[in-house]
Amino acid sequence: MDFKQILIYTARALIFLVLTVLTQTGGVVYLINFSTCNQINKRMANRWLRRLCKLGSFILIYLLATFLIVPLLARPFGRVQLPVRTTNNLRPLTFLTCLLNRNYVRKDLRDAAFSVAAKMNQQYPGTVVNYLDANFPFINGFPLAPHLSHNDGKKLDLAFCYKDKATLTATNKAPSPIGYGICEEPTPAEKNTAEFCSEHGYWQYSFLKNVMPQGAKNDFVFYGEKTKYLVELFCRDNRIGKIFIEPHLKLRLQLTNSKIRFHGCRAVRHDDHIHVQLN
Repeated sequence: MDFKQILIYTARALIFLVLTVLTQTGGVVYLINFSTCNQINKRMANRWLRRLCKLGSFILIYLLATFLIVPLLARPFGRVQLPVRTTNNLRPLTFLTCLLNRNYVRKDLRDAAFSVAAKMNQQYPGTVVNYLDANFPFINGFPLAPHLSHNDGKKLDLAFCYKDKATLTATNKAPSPIGYGICEEPTPAEKNTAEFCSEHGYWQYSFLKNVMPQGAKNDFVFYGEKTKYLVELFCRDNRIGKIFIEPHLKLRLQLTNSKIRFHGCRAVRHDDHIHVQLN
């Protein structure tokens, strides 16, 4: 095996690894696509056209697998897909969550999310609850980077509720395009957990805030009353065992339920989203 072949196989291994880490299933689709690539090599002489067709075939197979095959295969693993579009007042904040297979949960958690979303809409008409990262479709223990615990179908993150700053009316949008990294930070009078964790060497705690552009933050106002109601609805659901939110927001919103815990400095800050999980 010459050096060029070593580079080719190394590159393929890295592509497989990256696709698997990002999507869980993308690496397998990449391997399956090799048979299609072989046929393309035999039938097309133009190198750039071959590359374009190979990329197109991978995208097509990946999309078919993601939206038609994986949801069916996930069921024996005890996981169901959260809605790709707005369903029962629940939706993904970004379509990317669904495209990367990060929207799978246990059925009980999906039912709880649907129930809470319906009650939110009853209390605040027109409300849609935005979900963020959940879990991959297969295999307990398979990590959903960068989360520490989203690996068993029992965890789900949700966006906070906001008002449009210009009109001070409720909006279903969020300042961060992915729901993370734009934080409702503590006031000088509140406990600054992020500062405490960073000072004790937990560099990852505020990493997303440090890399996420903050410009859109000026267009939104944190809707504390509505966010509190969202958290309390999950607290009342007997299927939910734990809820994570940043300590200063727990105090500010006067949240007293024992299900609400501090997630620890080894995680990331939770003043940009809510984490809920099953018993």
